[in-house]
Amino acid sequence: MNFVRFRRLPSNPDLPLPGRATPQAAGYDIRSVEKEVVLQPGQIRLVDTGLIMELPEGIECQVRPRSGLALKHGITLPNSPGTIDPDYRGEVRIIMQNTGTAPVVLRRGERVAQLVFARFEALEVVEVDELTDTARGDGGFGSTGSS
Repeated sequence: MNFVRFRRLPSNPDLPLPGRATPQAAGYDIRSVEKEVVLQPGQIRLVDTGLIMELPEGIECQVRPRSGLALKHGITLPNSPGTIDPDYRGEVRIIMQNTGTAPVVLRRGERVAQLVFARFEALEVVEVDELTDTARGDGGFGSTGSS
């Protein structure tokens, strides 16, 4: 069985580790460790979780917004999905933005993002003079039709 290791920082001796809300959920909810965060309309800020993560080799962690915060308050993650690489050992911090029209208060222990774990391939990058042709060719941005 694969696992992700977490170490708590002194700011987080007690909050639950990231977890899934239901058995079929892809995302693991992660919580704010900060006493109170007030996000003003348009403001972008880092929110601390008080956790450091160790991922298995070949696994990335994607940081994604929570749909409830987005719908109710206009809270999003401007770099979504953010990527945490397996060799990163700093605190997991969430870049949050208030796209709504009113200030939003986030309290300690509130779920602020979700983590989705995914395998990735480390491919070799090579330069070539020619690429293979396809039926689509260089058509993009709607070139395959609207139906």
